[in-house]
Amino acid sequence: MENSDRFAPRQLAGWFKPAAIASVVFMALGTVTYISHVTTNPASLPLDQRQLFAAEPWWMTGAYGLGVWPGLAGAVLLLLRRKLAEPVLLLSLLGTTIWFAGFLLVPTLRGGMSSDALLIPLIILALTWTIFWFARHSRMRGWLR
Repeated sequence: MENSDRFAPRQLAGWFKPAAIASVVFMALGTVTYISHVTTNPASLPLDQRQLFAAEPWWMTGAYGLGVWPGLAGAVLLLLRRKLAEPVLLLSLLGTTIWFAGFLLVPTLRGGMSSDALLIPLIILALTWTIFWFARHSRMRGWLR
């Protein structure tokens, strides 16, 4: 197959809709965890978690929101097969990347988390990148309007 044909418009793949629904579900779970995070009373947490909660800078919480809200909107746009999904999901990826960087850059967070605990944000970042890639791939295939 020639490189110019690689991303030629094609018929919508049968896996598109299930993958788009899975993207919406993942991003909806992210918004639920975000709401839970910002409404948590730190006094209700165990002392070690309370210290990590207090160490989180405002920009990390903002980046978390920037990751989940556009992520949910972008995933819904993807399910609706709208081209706007790609730039909105890129914004979500940017927010998620900044949020993840906070775990590595803030000394109290970096020192207070085990490497296993850092695996969860890394998986979230990887899945967010995958959903953005899915939107980009879908646009290049001509599946988005």
